[in-house]
Amino acid sequence: MAALTPADYENLYNARAAAPDFQQHFERWQSSSVQARSRADGYLDIPYGPHPMQTLDIFRAKGPSRGMLMFIHGGYWRSLDKSFQSFLATELNAAGITVALPNYELCPKISMDGIVMQMVQACAWLWRNASHFGAPAGKLAVSGHSAGGHLAAMMAACRFDCYAADLPRELLLGALCISGVYDLDPIRHVASVNGDVRLDSKLAERCSPAWMPPASHAPVITAVGEREPQGFHDQQALLRKRWKSAVTQEILCAGKHHFDILYELNQPSTALFKSALSLFE
Repeated sequence: MAALTPADYENLYNARAAAPDFQQHFERWQSSSVQARSRADGYLDIPYGPHPMQTLDIFRAKGPSRGMLMFIHGGYWRSLDKSFQSFLATELNAAGITVALPNYELCPKISMDGIVMQMVQACAWLWRNASHFGAPAGKLAVSGHSAGGHLAAMMAACRFDCYAADLPRELLLGALCISGVYDLDPIRHVASVNGDVRLDSKLAERCSPAWMPPASHAPVITAVGEREPQGFHDQQALLRKRWKSAVTQEILCAGKHHFDILYELNQPSTALFKSALSLFE
């Protein structure tokens, strides 16, 4: 088989090039999130670590909370912000789920493994403090989109008891990874991304959940849009192959691309929304 060219890697993983309307979706996310924050019972910019970017927005469940879902934003580890995703809390809150949205430092100001550690810190903070926001103790799950899907999988591979003595190994109820990248080696060859992310072979291996065992028996659910570039479909298949004991469900979102797939998580009738709720059953 012929080696892939730089153009091949772009075709496999450049989600914005594959969805020319991506900017319209960013604008819709922002405007919908402004409206959602105006109506929600929320707490904004709560510090979970020492860096100014290490903050959380938390939106309380309507009525008794079934648990807390930490949702990690995408942007190929180098762009976007938690404020783009506030709209995702609306229907989850109505279904009894408390939602936490963390920010993290962005590449190239921080390395990939630094971002991973910030997400470990965010999970640990939420596990220790969820009850202050009406969520039951010990009922924490994680989700994320794109780069956030990768980071959610990294949390599913994290031995939290090795990070801090007060944390259990099986800290998470489960993970929902949407349009994630689980083997980072191909991203080294995507020039439009790696100019900022700056992966080398060792860092890519160190931060690739596909080459680690899952840390617990918690279920992992993956999702990808039907119209996403082939690379994202390949990544989902790879995680299923590598994490046979953990991946309990794969969701193909019909007709969706890398950006409009997120609306599925705000619609109670969809498989994606129902899968998020299933983590708390």
